[in-house]
Amino acid sequence: MSRIAVGGWQHETNTFATIRADYAAFQMADEWPAKHSGQAMLDAVDGVHLPVTGAIEALTESGDEVVPLLWCSATPCSYVTEDAFERISSELISQLRQALPVDGIYLDLHGAMVCEHVDDGEGEILARIREMVGSDLPIFVSLDLHANITERMVKMASMIDVFRTYPHIDMGKTGYRVAKFLSRHVKDRQPLVKAYRQLDFLIPLNAGCTLMEPCRTVYRALPEYISDHVPSISLACGFHLSDIHDAGPAVVACGHDMDATQAAADNLVEEVYRHKQEFYKEVWSVDAGITEAARVFNGQGRTIVIADTQDNPGGGGSGDTVGVLRSMLAHGLQNAVFGVLNDPGVAMMAHQHGVGAELDIELGGKLSSAGGPSLRCRAKVNALSDGRFTATGPMYHGANMHIGKTALLQIQGILVVVCSKAVQTADREHFRHIGIEPGEMDYVALKSSVHFRNDYEDIASRILVVAAPGEVYADPSLLGYRFIRPGVERTALTLGQK
Repeated sequence: MSRIAVGGWQHETNTFATIRADYAAFQMADEWPAKHSGQAMLDAVDGVHLPVTGAIEALTESGDEVVPLLWCSATPCSYVTEDAFERISSELISQLRQALPVDGIYLDLHGAMVCEHVDDGEGEILARIREMVGSDLPIFVSLDLHANITERMVKMASMIDVFRTYPHIDMGKTGYRVAKFLSRHVKDRQPLVKAYRQLDFLIPLNAGCTLMEPCRTVYRALPEYISDHVPSISLACGFHLSDIHDAGPAVVACGHDMDATQAAADNLVEEVYRHKQEFYKEVWSVDAGITEAARVFNGQGRTIVIADTQDNPGGGGSGDTVGVLRSMLAHGLQNAVFGVLNDPGVAMMAHQHGVGAELDIELGGKLSSAGGPSLRCRAKVNALSDGRFTATGPMYHGANMHIGKTALLQIQGILVVVCSKAVQTADREHFRHIGIEPGEMDYVALKSSVHFRNDYEDIASRILVVAAPGEVYADPSLLGYRFIRPGVERTALTLGQK
């Protein structure tokens, strides 16, 4: 029986955002479990759609002994503080040192962690582990599709494999796949070689959706490059909101034959470049988008979904901007819901006054100057919740959500779900848990970029991605990069009528 150490650490860093990830951010539960180690880690992730959960399943099936280390995550935001990185790194390495000897290590990492003192968070973690365990111990890693894969990550890991869907409905499958590779490798010790290629243009967050072109075609073609000689090949779209030297898409392949592995990586890069111009996407300006929503509803009669992409907490947004809400009110939308908005002060006020109270409030606009000022308005408290529920959609399935005190407010014809944490609205249970069935609303405006699509596409007659002011900047060409390597093209979006 092989002993396999298993752990994970997730953070996607938007270096253009305001709020930083301190140690407490990794300790608390939000969309994902709180930080746990040892047996408590196994209990915390059980039944939750995560890479580490898929890996544990695969190793158990293979008859390997799972040796739990720690797992933690924090909602995407700005830099991870030096204190948080050093404390969690020390905890992870301490857990691993106590677990030794092991036959291999599986790590569930993101690939876009940037710290106050270290640009390449995952590369640094892997280097520290490699220094402790030596060059021969297999370290297999799964990464998010939005990883900014660095040469250091590739050098320090024995194998890297990446999600193939966005929305990330294959997180568990990816962890399962990587752990199966690891289990086989520990037994047969067949030598591994790697190939790594960086592309010279940025892929905007919205353009990486694998439900749409060009990523639908590119990722469907990816298995064609897998063979007995090259069992693993991946494309990471990168995370354009991390201003680091290695930001952007990359291909990494792992195989048993150097020529075949290099050729597979080159062929996948060529496939991506064939579709390069298709990554130039269009989004709606906020007022044009809301105008279009009203026009389309009059002709369709079914739910219109409006994605507030530039305040997506899943990309580092504060979750408290009200630009989309202002426009919805100005256009007089009715039977509409907006959420979930991060404003713990207003949520607490609603709980103190109770259902039926009418409050004069300043809503949102408190955490980031990028989204504009608060909305001064009068709101009625329609319902209250403790913010605890279980997600049912494909992305977050099984996650026990903890979004803090939550209130359902009514402002004119619009219902607003206000919670106490920055959380991406990618699951219909965000609304259902407080009495709103999204499919019964004429308009659903939510704080997400892409992850909502799998859970909302069957109720939506139209999805409109709008760019109200916020910190999840949709257009890389408008960002003031300082550290990205020379020659990387910043793909532009058309921000206007579409």
